[in-house]
Amino acid sequence: MQHVLIIHEVADYAAWKKVFDGAAGIRKEAGERSYQVLKYENDPRRIVHFSAWTSIADAKAFFESPRLVQIRKDAGVKAPEFIYLDQLEAGTL
Repeated sequence: MQHVLIIHEVADYAAWKKVFDGAAGIRKEAGERSYQVLKYENDPRRIVHFSAWTSIADAKAFFESPRLVQIRKDAGVKAPEFIYLDQLEAGTL
């Protein structure tokens, strides 16, 4: 399984979340299979988006597309950091 970890600051979480939720269909179509949204404990504008994807290539094509660059801008995203990950192991304790 491939994953993407995105860390970024948002100007306004509620505004960002509305855009994020509105993009659910295009995220799924592009290959996103599941996600988690987290925030930093001491900085609620610092958001972490962790998601599982069909492939790293699909994720990169989606996140690096001009359409997504504009969506991030419209959502008030500042300086996103993308980390593409291959899962080695998973478990539940």
